[in-house]
Formats: sequence, C-alpha cells, structure tokens
Amino acid sequence: MTSAPLSKIEQAKAERCGLALEPELESLARRGWEQLSEAELTIQLKWLGIFFRPVSPGRFMLRLRLPNGVINAEQLTVLAEALDRCGAEGSADLTTRQNLQLRGLLFEDMAPLLKLMRAVGLTSRQSGHDNPRNITGNPLAGIDPEEFIDTRPLVLAIQELLLGPDGPRNLPRKFNVAVGGAPDSFLLHNDLAFLPARLDGDLGFTVMVGGFFSAQRNELAIPLGIWLRPDQLAGFSLALLLHFEREGNRSARNRSRLMYLIEELGLDGYRDQLLASYGEAVVAHDGSHLVDRAPRSCLGVHGQAQPGLHWVGLHVPMGRLDGELMLALAQLARTYGKGELRLTEAQNLLITDVPTGLLPTLLAEPLLQRFRPDPGPLQAEAVSCTGSRYCSFALIPTKTTAQAVIDELERRLELPNPLRSHWTGCSNACGQPYMGEIGLMGAKARHNGEMVEAAKIFLGGSLGVDPQLAQLHEKAVPLVELVGVLEQLLLDRFGARRRPQLVQ
Repeated sequence: MTSAPLSKIEQAKAERCGLALEPELESLARRGWEQLSEAELTIQLKWLGIFFRPVSPGRFMLRLRLPNGVINAEQLTVLAEALDRCGAEGSADLTTRQNLQLRGLLFEDMAPLLKLMRAVGLTSRQSGHDNPRNITGNPLAGIDPEEFIDTRPLVLAIQELLLGPDGPRNLPRKFNVAVGGAPDSFLLHNDLAFLPARLDGDLGFTVMVGGFFSAQRNELAIPLGIWLRPDQLAGFSLALLLHFEREGNRSARNRSRLMYLIEELGLDGYRDQLLASYGEAVVAHDGSHLVDRAPRSCLGVHGQAQPGLHWVGLHVPMGRLDGELMLALAQLARTYGKGELRLTEAQNLLITDVPTGLLPTLLAEPLLQRFRPDPGPLQAEAVSCTGSRYCSFALIPTKTTAQAVIDELERRLELPNPLRSHWTGCSNACGQPYMGEIGLMGAKARHNGEMVEAAKIFLGGSLGVDPQLAQLHEKAVPLVELVGVLEQLLLDRFGARRRPQLVQ
C-alpha cells in the first residue's frame, strides 16, 4: 500500500472505531442525535449497523446480520415489536444479501433494541460502511435435496472469526463474502466467493475473488487458483480480509475494492502475498466448480431432503414488510413448521419443515393471498433497492414504481417463463441491475420540455453456467413511457404475448 494521504473518510475512521460507541448509546441518546458529530452520525454508527437517513432525519435504519439468511419466529417477533412501536414510520426491507433492514426507529430505540436482540441471538455488528457485510449461503442449506454441502456451519464459522477479537475493524471498503453449496450457487458478484468443487474425489471449494458492482465499474469474481477444504474457509477468509485491511487503497475510495488491489499486485503476486499471510498449505486449482445453472427461485411448495417435510417459498412484493406482517409470518412459521424462516437474495422468504398433512391448511391461509407461493412471472423475480423514499442517492421511487409497472405489464401480457428484473435508484447499483435479464436504473430525462424521473434499461444479465452482466440498452426512458417500452421489449425479446382480451 502506498503512503498517499488518507481520504477524509479514512481520517474519521482512524480517529475512532465505531464499535466504541456501543456502550455510549444510552448517553448519546439522552443528549440527542443532533449533538453527534458528522463522523459519529454518518460513519462510526454504521459499525453498529445504525444508519442516519438524511431523507428522514430523526428516524434511523438498523441493518441486521442474518448469516445464511436464517431467522426464527422468536427473533422475527422481537424485530416486529420494535417496528410496531414506530407506528406508521416503521417498516422493514428484505435485502439482496439475505438480510433485514429495519426503518423508522428513533435513536433512543437503539440501545434497548440491541440488548433485546442479543438476548435472542441477533446482532447488527459491523453490518454497514467499511466492514464485511452479511455472509450469504444457500437459502435451502440443510433441507435441499440437491445440495453438495450444508453452508450454514461454514457461514457461521466465517462470521465468528471476522467479528471476533482478531477480525478486521477498519477495511478500506465494504466486503462481500458468500459460500455456495448447491448446483445453482451463483455468487460471482461477491468480493470473495467459495464455490463447491471436487478435487480427486474430495468435496471442497474453489476460491473466486474480486467481484463487485459500483457506480464506476462492475466485475464478476475471478478464480484465485486454489482449492480449500471446508474446514479451511473461515481461517482463509480471516487472512484475506486482514491482508486487504493492511494493503487496500485508502486514498481514493473509487479504487479501494478488492479487485483494484488484485490488479495492482497482479493475480500471481496477490495470491503469493495472501498465501504467505495465510500460512497453511493449499492446493492449486483451475477454478472449475459444480455450479451449472442459475439460482432457483425457491417459491412454491417443495419437498425437503427430510421425508415428509416441505419448504413453502412465499413472494414478498418488493421485499417490503411492516411489524404486523412480520408478526403474522412468525406465527405461520410456528404453526406450520418448526419456527424457522429463510430469506433469499431475491427478497423472498421460505417457511421450512412443513409436514405434508399441514400443507392444505397453510396454503389456505389468508396471508398467502398477499405473500403468494405462485406470483406472476414478472413479480416472482423482481428485486428492488429502497429507492428515493429512504435513500438520498436514488433518483426515483424504485419499489412503488416497480410494483406499478409490473402490475400493469402482467395485466397486459402473458409470459412463458419467470423473468428476472432488478430495479435500482442510482448508479451505486444496490438493486443489482446488471444481474437482471432486465435491469432498470433511476435517471433523469427530458420529456415535453421538462426534466422528469426516468430509468435506464439494461438487458442480458445471465446467472447460468456462463454468467454475463447486463449491458445498457436505453439511456433514459421517462417513467411515464416505461410500461410501453418494456411491453414492446417483452414482446420482441422474451416471448411475451398480449392477453387475449387485450388483442384487438
């Protein structure tokens, strides 16, 4: 790493680790959030998962850590009750990292909520800013008839080390880690991804590094050239992040993701440095793996690996919940399963361990009219960032726009297959538009002489055996024209047909 001067953000991080604020939360709340310094408010609190939102001052977001996307009914109830205390301001979003974000919380809510969360095994530690983000894995881990390996213990072991006393506290930028365990583990948008691979008959993991999306650049992870045993994943992850913490760029944030360090050192040089830091023997590998298809949607009723049990995948429109709905979902999980729910990267959820005999009653529950196991082909695979309602970077209200557009398109058209659409409010690409068969990004455009809300359109994202990032197709379509433009695209390129009652 060069000795270039630290950026302003790096200076604020170097002054104090945000974790030091946790024992002071109660006293800080008594003073009032308005008295916090800019560094405390906009940077350091994020080490505790607490986010100040400029578009809703006084109302904070809390981002959890849900390793492998697993949550139980007791935990969900604690979170739902916290949202209920926020009244109409309270809501929650399922994220593209199998995670939950709570919105509308008051600053004085934070200390007691963190205490309640600890009591039920939840944490929000290091879930924001320059930290390792929620570690993802197969949402069907442990119940999947097709899995090669259960990713849950591997993900938990990685998190334990990364958040432990020897873990990183000040990375140059955020860092995404994922563990695949099934034939559909597309994970190449992560900085570090472990994909299942066999070597001489043994099941382990090939290591992929450097994937990321940003306003400046988008890359899929590339093979590092090594193979690891399952028991090596946690220690290797810790060594890699500590190396990144030491060597990553801290003078230019637009060049501080892992891929830039790999390019600076060259892949061979980076691997040599990293393995010297890791210190354990590894095996060279060509990067081949067992992933051979795009991720399953997981929606609907499916038999688990355990005979007589099923998971029921429910669609959550645009990933948005409130406290009342969370309480109802927790009760469904208790009544029909063993109290466990799983979150997916498509912002949907699963109720697991449902006995065959209870399926008809569960499917008849009124709540499943809202959270359908069989949504329409556009709705099923729609993913959206939070949009301008809560994010000051977003140029459009993504969730409400996406819902209205999809509802109208499904009213007009029949599609032969589900189609992935990813909606994001700005070029930071939190909604991952480059992964969608159709991706949409908030923009501005001139319409009838005025600047109006618009969307860029990207096409061609593929998550199969030969993954591809979507490419720009339309620079900026005014939202008022978006339904018509997308309708024609679906007719021309995706096999859609107009519904018979609409055909003239």
